[in-house]
Amino acid sequence: MTQVELLYQIVKAPVVTEKATDDQLKRNAYTFRVPVTANKVEIREAIQKLFKVKVVSVNTLRITPKARRRGWVAGQTPDWKKAMVALRDGDTIEIL
Repeated sequence: MTQVELLYQIVKAPVVTEKATDDQLKRNAYTFRVPVTANKVEIREAIQKLFKVKVVSVNTLRITPKARRRGWVAGQTPDWKKAMVALRDGDTIEIL
């Protein structure tokens, strides 16, 4: 695997919700879906190398599984981790 592929394993996808979009405008912070095993240092380095920006802070939170059922079949949603990455003033990331 190349270096870029390893970085994209840490930064899986952007989270595009109303709350995440509001966070972009108010405090220049972007929200990404990351692996549960990723830590703040790995996330910071991956964002800085992939998007050529300066990261000011990284906040993470873990989304716990929720019970779901479909008819008689019971299950749960997968657990995942969300990272809110604040950038310095002037830096931006283009999210399509």
